[in-house]
Amino acid sequence: MSGALLVAGTTSDAGKSVVTAGICRWLARQGVRVAPFKAQNMSLNSFVTADGAEIGRAQAMQAAAARVEPEAAMNPVLLKPGADGRSQVVLLGRAVAEVGAMDYRERKPVLLERSLECLADLRSRYEVVVCEGAGSPAEINLRDRDIANMGLAVAAKLPVVVVGDIDRGGVFAAMYGTLALLSAEDQRHVAGWFVNKFRGDARLLAPGLEMLHRLTGRPVLGTLPMLSGLWLDAEDSLDLTTVVERGDVRGPVGADVLRVAVVRFPRLSNFTDLDALAQEPGVLVRWATRPEELADADLVVLPGSRATVADLAWLRERGLEAPLRARALDGRPVLGVCGGYQMLGREIEDEVESKAGTVAGLGLLPTRVVFGREKVLARPVGEAYGERVDGYEIHHGVVTVEGGDPFLDGCRVGAVWGTTWHGALENDGFRRALLREVAELAGRAFVPAPDTSFAAAREERLDRLGDLIEEHADTDALWKLIEGGVPGDGLPFVPPGAPRPLEN
Repeated sequence: MSGALLVAGTTSDAGKSVVTAGICRWLARQGVRVAPFKAQNMSLNSFVTADGAEIGRAQAMQAAAARVEPEAAMNPVLLKPGADGRSQVVLLGRAVAEVGAMDYRERKPVLLERSLECLADLRSRYEVVVCEGAGSPAEINLRDRDIANMGLAVAAKLPVVVVGDIDRGGVFAAMYGTLALLSAEDQRHVAGWFVNKFRGDARLLAPGLEMLHRLTGRPVLGTLPMLSGLWLDAEDSLDLTTVVERGDVRGPVGADVLRVAVVRFPRLSNFTDLDALAQEPGVLVRWATRPEELADADLVVLPGSRATVADLAWLRERGLEAPLRARALDGRPVLGVCGGYQMLGREIEDEVESKAGTVAGLGLLPTRVVFGREKVLARPVGEAYGERVDGYEIHHGVVTVEGGDPFLDGCRVGAVWGTTWHGALENDGFRRALLREVAELAGRAFVPAPDTSFAAAREERLDRLGDLIEEHADTDALWKLIEGGVPGDGLPFVPPGAPRPLEN
């Protein structure tokens, strides 16, 4: 078998990534060798594969759902927005250009060709490839150069299922409107619907599902309930309140909780570094954009940034520099990761990303940063607190350490730590050791849970996605689409503004 399917969505954040991952896990459970694929991804949340390629973190998560090793072919085009309205283009895991929207548009025919080559390669090595679209397939202003939605589906002859988010309202209009805006050729590929994030009594929804089927000629393949606490690797930080904001401190082991404030940079990247902290019992992780939000924090984290110099300027404009300096003088913990680590140093020389030249850092660590044109992509392994630590690196800024104590290829001075390593906090032993020291420095009676496993928690969440598809989707219909391909001319064309009469 060499089947494939494209999961599109009526909007961004409709649930494409979740449904794609769920289908991957459902198939993997049945012994099917399956791979995820997203031709074009716009995200500041990325991952480094075992062979040193950069891809979207969501595709790495979907590969984990499929129980396969992530690779560059699963996300051939990654766009990383910068501070100046331009984006870095990452092609097959390597940064190749910085472009504006119109410049990028001109590159799309070549990028579609490369994406189709990657998809064909995956289909030759896997039994099923589950593709994820980007944004909406009905972005008619972009259709002529589309490489991720209907442009891909038509070129690769893929059946398409469309996910709609009922929680935001208007899901039936969004589904009908999506189909009606497509050309007859594109409509041939749309085979069915998924209603996502449903709450309430399914009996109340049933008449609407039947009407949608009659209006469009496409069945609803599943009504998926709202799931809370998934904490999956999201593509971007546009809706961080649903991605990382954790108000649910669970079962503190000691007598106290530990409060973590994360500085919410405008160009925040790899924010999933904080998920491992947030899932620790007794740890409360919150975002901070104002000085007063740092006041009661036991640990302040400066996370990664796609635009280090610009976000450092924002930090200063927001009045956050003075409280960070005061914390360091008082011996209160601060942790910088990648771009956040670079900001903690004495000086940043950047003729590459911001082209700002030499900029003064916060001066809390004895380091100097020089931005290089070649991006560093690595999967380092090291040790801290006597614990093995695995991580990954994605950065242009190269840090020279001129003092302090070693810390994961970075350094430490007093209660200020800095490292270029993403993912370090996912290492359970290291995370617990760091939290013990943070609690001691902060004077908190906090005790890390001795048996918390971030890997096990992530695996459990991926299994919940598999359950979502297995229990709430028409899996027989999914199989037919995967094996049979595009439904063909049997599906009716739905013209804009002309719904077919509803039958009583």
